[in-house]
Amino acid sequence: MGALRKPFLLLAMLALVLAVGVEVGAGLLLGGGDAGAALVGSAADLGVEVGDVRDVSEPSGRGLGYLVLVDAAALWTTGLFCLGLVLPDRLHGRLQGVATLVFSIVLIIVALVALVVAFVELMIMVSLFLAPPFGTLAYLALWGFFPVGDAAVLLGLALLLKLAWAALLILAQPRFLQNKGLVLLILTSLLCTVVLEFLHRLVPVILVSILDDLGALVFAVVAIVWALVLLIGAIPAIVKALRTTAALRAESDPHR
Repeated sequence: MGALRKPFLLLAMLALVLAVGVEVGAGLLLGGGDAGAALVGSAADLGVEVGDVRDVSEPSGRGLGYLVLVDAAALWTTGLFCLGLVLPDRLHGRLQGVATLVFSIVLIIVALVALVVAFVELMIMVSLFLAPPFGTLAYLALWGFFPVGDAAVLLGLALLLKLAWAALLILAQPRFLQNKGLVLLILTSLLCTVVLEFLHRLVPVILVSILDDLGALVFAVVAIVWALVLLIGAIPAIVKALRTTAALRAESDPHR
């Protein structure tokens, strides 16, 4: 199948880093726009007079930011491939298992905390929205006017970069397609991005924040699943590294 094409692998890593950067920066790039006029209009539809409304802004949402939890596993896996370019095979094999074990545990903890935060916020959203008129107005003031258009631009950019990442990985080494875990990880990352865009378009704008938070909840669960997969996969590598180290010590000290 040919040797590993290092430039394509490095470009794949760069594309994924940029995609994750877009997702991380979503909190700064989304939201903040004035939603006062929209709140007044929605309040009028509910038959409530709210007067002059100020300092009401669009929410940034959690969905895009929570995609990072899923893509962290993809970034880690691609990073390990790149690390193999600069480290000797023996050292790379020893470090890979332990480092992956630590990374997976950290990812599980972070994803669990994020899961709780998203769940609590989702419950608050639903409770307020289903408590008209004043609870609904409070919901509208905080989450009722999601910047769907801006989010679509960022999701499109992230999806394009992830497609480039997948294509460059295949160009770097077609045998990556034989790695079922890697293929599933790629498909998971792409699918989560597409699903979030679908959720943003599924309901009227005043309900988008609820589905966005629901998507964030799902992404946290998916990240935990992948972290567990990485953790389980790291154990054989650690055992193999320990056995190799023990064998080397036995060879170097035959009288021990």
